[in-house]
Amino acid sequence: MKNLTLENITAACHGTYHGPAELSSKEVAGVVIDSRKVEKDFLFVAIDGVKVNAHKFIPDTIEKGAMCVVSHENLGETDFPYILVESTGQALLDIAKLYRDSFDIKVVGITGSVGKTSTKEMIASVLSKKYKVHKTLGNFNNEWGLPITIFEMNEEHEVAILEMGVNHFGEMRRLSSVASPDICVITNIGIAHLEFFKTREGIFQEKSQMIQDMKNGGRIILNGDDDILCGTGAIKGVIPQFFGIGENNEFRADNIVSLGLKGSSCTIHLPSGESFNCTVPLPGAHMISNALAGAAVGCNMGLTPEEIKAGIEQLPSMPGRGNIIDTDHIVILDDCYNANPVSMKAAMDVLDIAIGRKTAILGDMGELGDDAPKMHYDVGAYAGDKKIDLVCAIGTLGKEIAAGASKHGVPDVKWFETKEDFLQILNDVIKPGDNVLVKSSHGMHLEEIVEALQQL
Repeated sequence: MKNLTLENITAACHGTYHGPAELSSKEVAGVVIDSRKVEKDFLFVAIDGVKVNAHKFIPDTIEKGAMCVVSHENLGETDFPYILVESTGQALLDIAKLYRDSFDIKVVGITGSVGKTSTKEMIASVLSKKYKVHKTLGNFNNEWGLPITIFEMNEEHEVAILEMGVNHFGEMRRLSSVASPDICVITNIGIAHLEFFKTREGIFQEKSQMIQDMKNGGRIILNGDDDILCGTGAIKGVIPQFFGIGENNEFRADNIVSLGLKGSSCTIHLPSGESFNCTVPLPGAHMISNALAGAAVGCNMGLTPEEIKAGIEQLPSMPGRGNIIDTDHIVILDDCYNANPVSMKAAMDVLDIAIGRKTAILGDMGELGDDAPKMHYDVGAYAGDKKIDLVCAIGTLGKEIAAGASKHGVPDVKWFETKEDFLQILNDVIKPGDNVLVKSSHGMHLEEIVEALQQL
């Protein structure tokens, strides 16, 4: 891997190299934290998880051909090379920074409370019309995932789109100092992770730290429809550009027409005065916002309106994130990857435009702090406002969703302590022709319900 010699790695992570001197100038072939993924001449970084001490897998990685390991445990005299560091977690970030800086590549950094991944996919779809794009895979957006994403960059890539997710103060600087973005995109400031940030202002404070690590000459792109972001002034001398439905946004959309679960059509206006009509192929108002973010980044990266339009219209769907699955009997809105109150309500807004009976299978939302019961109740109440026909709530806090739904007029409400309880009666509650939303925090693993629904 470019620039990743054992000598350079040791210096980058302020470690001490133990091994043959003649190996220090050799480049590793890859960097992994999963011992199962080690291949010949890889570097294994032994990061301890909550339940497992990764150092116990070091002998296995050497047998598989690892060139070297990074350890925060003193391994003493060994017959294989290793780099001793104070923290393997920090070493992973340091090595990723070394590798990222070896590339002359434009980086788009994305953060926000809701919609990071779907916005990333939209921006990637747009930029792919002009550039070879590397992007965060799945949810690899934390202090382990971001480095792994960076290590997968190679010489053919012209743009990297890096998603950054945080839930504690101080995490963003550790991520953004590695990513060093050229363009910073913030999707919104919601109420996810209030357990740790306490207020939306606290969330903004943390997420906007990404901009402090923006490269000189960078661009800031913010959601102008967000009541906190819209008031953002110049940061590091850079005046933000805003996207949204509101008239004051440089990148805005109008003539919006819902096409049901097949998406929306709209007209997108650019700061140049140019505009174009396009179809956003996934449903929901938030997808219009994502398209505008894609247009904003595309313009800043030199794409033509025609290229931006093509990227928006060719956006692929993603399992678990607003994915529409049309079976012979029902239509499933698979949005079960993650959830917070804002995204829950946005998903029900999408379900609201469906034709036919509307069913919402909703599970617990995590990391909401002391107000979690009320926030779940409010989600249930919102289901009533949207005139959803059936709410199946799952989980301990799901009971509050059920209570809110019952109190606010949902005709049929059922509560299940576990998803296994629900799966036992799934065939009895889901009817042919139903439009079914499935959504919860990832820890509920409601993707099992999505799989079961497809078998009906």
